[in-house]
Amino acid sequence: MIKKFSIITIALFSMCACKNNETTSTQVLNSSEYNEFLSTSVRPSLEKANKFKTTWKAALDKDSMGLGNLQYGASAYSQMFSVTGDIAYLDTTVVLQERAHRVAADLYKAGTARALAVSYISQHNFKAAKDTLEPRFKVGTKKLLTELMLFDVYMELGEYDQARTFLDSIKNNENYDYLIRAAKWNDHTGNLNQAIALLEKARDKAESSKSTSLQIWTHSNLGDFYGHAGRIKDSFDSYMKTLELQPDNAYVKKGLAWIAYSNDKNPDEALRIIDSIQVTHKSPDYHLLKAEIFEFKGDEDRKQRELDVYWDAVQNPSYGDMYNAYNIIFLAEEKEDYEAALTLAKKEINNRATPETYQLLAYAHLLAGHKEESLSIIEKHVEGKTFEPDALFHSALIYKANGMMDKVNEIKNEELLGTAYEMGPVTYERIKAL
Repeated sequence: MIKKFSIITIALFSMCACKNNETTSTQVLNSSEYNEFLSTSVRPSLEKANKFKTTWKAALDKDSMGLGNLQYGASAYSQMFSVTGDIAYLDTTVVLQERAHRVAADLYKAGTARALAVSYISQHNFKAAKDTLEPRFKVGTKKLLTELMLFDVYMELGEYDQARTFLDSIKNNENYDYLIRAAKWNDHTGNLNQAIALLEKARDKAESSKSTSLQIWTHSNLGDFYGHAGRIKDSFDSYMKTLELQPDNAYVKKGLAWIAYSNDKNPDEALRIIDSIQVTHKSPDYHLLKAEIFEFKGDEDRKQRELDVYWDAVQNPSYGDMYNAYNIIFLAEEKEDYEAALTLAKKEINNRATPETYQLLAYAHLLAGHKEESLSIIEKHVEGKTFEPDALFHSALIYKANGMMDKVNEIKNEELLGTAYEMGPVTYERIKAL
């Protein structure tokens, strides 16, 4: 079954923590502490975004080519996408930002390039983000911001040497933007404790700055990182701090649902939380999470219904490549359409040749019965290059299929047996059975 992919895409970059160092079975959630945040009538972010959109839509209706109108209009639609998950808003954002970038004078093109690159990243159009940013690297204003975004893009593309060069060139342990990227780098190299320490320092700076947006970003990301480190109570506390600042933060509520399901083994509470999110925020991956929870409950009919809804949703061409990682596994595991899964995996590698995308190709080959080909891919492109638990689990399955039980046991005992919370109870049963 498809597990939760913890991917956060925000205005700075995507950040995904790995490896849970310890596990806990202590129940963490008490619904009385967060019930108020599940109210679908409390939507301050949406109300603010709606007002902003109304203002700038009216301005665009009068003048759809003015740079200021285009920039603020794009920002308004971007905010609407963030708070509703409606992909149509992201489409509109990109259209406006591309137009703004075309009409901007050279003095302003670095800024319009950065704004456009953010939306390309949200679309998982990482090559377009790179092509947009690189011509602005040494020109225009606020060059450091361009460097920071290029680091983000290089990481997404698997161009790690380039990313490290940029990171080293801007090293400044007193700079918030540097700290969060240094945290991402340490997570990538498997040093989760150092990543957390850097994010905690960034959190302190966000709090001292009184910036609500930075505090929301940092607390929500720390919630994820604490969870991956097995610090579930710290994760919950960090999520709650986020909700105190932004009561309608859908991503953090999804984090609470994961705690309910994976740590507390309370699937009904997890479903209750997700149901409340879906009233106000639309995203296909909620259906995958609900399908997994129904599988845990033993309700195969409800599981299949959620999978069907997910698959229908992602047929919308506006999603582009955003759900490729999910869809590769879906096609291979659920539909057993191995040819389609392999085709999509190869496309995703062309988009971003990372160890994580290569392991998806290898896994699709394994399920298609090509165990030798899957092993070759793992040994060449994945082994020793990632600490991400999904990649390690799929690698172990491939080693097992090829009779390499020493490697299976090494990965299982040294890495995967500590990932019960991150992988979730359904997948963890498969890990124990390796």
